[in-house]
Amino acid sequence: MCERDSAGSQRRQRENRVKLVIFSHPEFLRSQSMPRFARMLKSAYEARGHVVTMWSPAGRIHRLFSRTRYAKWAGYIDQYVLFPLYVRKALKSISPDTLFVFCDQALGPWVPLVKSRPHVVHAHDLLALRSALGDMRENPTSFTGRIYQRYIRRGFRRARHFISASKKTRDDLHCFGRVNGISSDVVYNGLNFPYQPTPKHDAQEMLRAAGFPHSPNGALLHVGGGQWYKNQAGLIAIYAQYVAQEPDPLPLWCVSPQPNAAVQLALRKVGRNGRVLFFQNLQGPTLQAAYSYASAFLFPSLEEGFGWPLIEAQACGCPVITTDAPPMSEVAGDAAIYIPRLRFGADLDAWASIGAAALISLLAESADARSRRAERSRVWASGFDSDRSTQAYLAIYDKVLGLYLAPGSICHAT
Repeated sequence: MCERDSAGSQRRQRENRVKLVIFSHPEFLRSQSMPRFARMLKSAYEARGHVVTMWSPAGRIHRLFSRTRYAKWAGYIDQYVLFPLYVRKALKSISPDTLFVFCDQALGPWVPLVKSRPHVVHAHDLLALRSALGDMRENPTSFTGRIYQRYIRRGFRRARHFISASKKTRDDLHCFGRVNGISSDVVYNGLNFPYQPTPKHDAQEMLRAAGFPHSPNGALLHVGGGQWYKNQAGLIAIYAQYVAQEPDPLPLWCVSPQPNAAVQLALRKVGRNGRVLFFQNLQGPTLQAAYSYASAFLFPSLEEGFGWPLIEAQACGCPVITTDAPPMSEVAGDAAIYIPRLRFGADLDAWASIGAAALISLLAESADARSRRAERSRVWASGFDSDRSTQAYLAIYDKVLGLYLAPGSICHAT
């Protein structure tokens, strides 16, 4: 009886397997977040018994010109000439109950290749497209960049099923992407590392081992990729005003690339008793220690698609100061402290003074108030669970497959 039950369970599991092909960015572009997202999807789906294949350009032409000024254009040949040839050939052997998953709407030029087959496009942010359309005056786009973004949009508009990382991204997808799909869902990202508070002493020891300086009274923390929308110059302006008002200011630790020209200019205004340090390539446990040890997390972004560091910090109990524009206000919840978004052409010093005042007020909170805020932050961040996100993705995939495979879905998210 037990053997018969086991065999039946195994048979049902095989029947419930979803066959997936995930389109991902080519490795030669050396981007971080999207290939990591694609690998996270693959790992999560395979762990549930689904059959997953990854498709991305091989980079044969790019390798020949990788050290020349033609590298970008060689990469375009790999992505938009050779790779479509590979896909068309590979499609001949793909079963009709396979779902094609685009891990980023920026892969739009490949969407028409499978537009008549079951497919889903994950949308993360529309910042490049909005810049190309002139909506982001902080980030003017070249003529070729505008053409390229319209090319991408022309592709992903052919899709019929979308999953956005936030309500803000979905709004932008419809407004600027001009999509007219059959389905357009929102699934918030889940944490890609099991962030939780690290005891202060342990966190301090881990940070010291990772090369962080001794800072017995705590530190301020920022995590970001240094892109224009991270507003790192504005972050430094806030810190400069804070330093000007505090006799013994906390240091600012930036887990981000080395400062660009705009950030270097802002650093010149930081008083002598201020300390701004930059760190790169922190792994999950060390980053968790930084979040746990920090007295406040500063994230004054102009725009985001989602804003992973917000919930990473909150999961570790670190109080967050961010801007009041979505999706920051959407993702960070009511445990965060909000300051106005820095508007284009606004008085930077006046804006920074608001941020500095919010920071000083936060640091002055009583121990009980900080403890309550930390608990609210952890409870809020617990809602961004990776398993829950994976289950939501699979449920949508199942729904999409059901639309293509009449009379109903043969695949069920497990």
